[in-house]
Amino acid sequence: MDKKKKKVLESKGYRVGSAENFLGLSKEESEYIELKLALSQALSEQRKQKKLTQIQLAKMLNSSQSRVAKMEKGDPTVSLDLLIKSLLAVGATKKNIAEAIN
Repeated sequence: MDKKKKKVLESKGYRVGSAENFLGLSKEESEYIELKLALSQALSEQRKQKKLTQIQLAKMLNSSQSRVAKMEKGDPTVSLDLLIKSLLAVGATKKNIAEAIN
């Protein structure tokens, strides 16, 4: 947010801060969320790069299309373990995964 907009909001009584502060997250919790979202985005990109539908990927993973959709959206019920296994199943390398989280 630019300084001018921040100043206007603060002059109207609003407090401006980060999502981390608003939600009361620790630095570790915030980084965990960022890591999970990066892996979710990488899975979606890898799937599209391989020209796979969510249904096709779900079959590869012995899962459902709705579960793949949750993985790609960073749903809180999806573990990091599942995201990494899914990335490897779709052909991502360790290097691809490392690049996604850096």
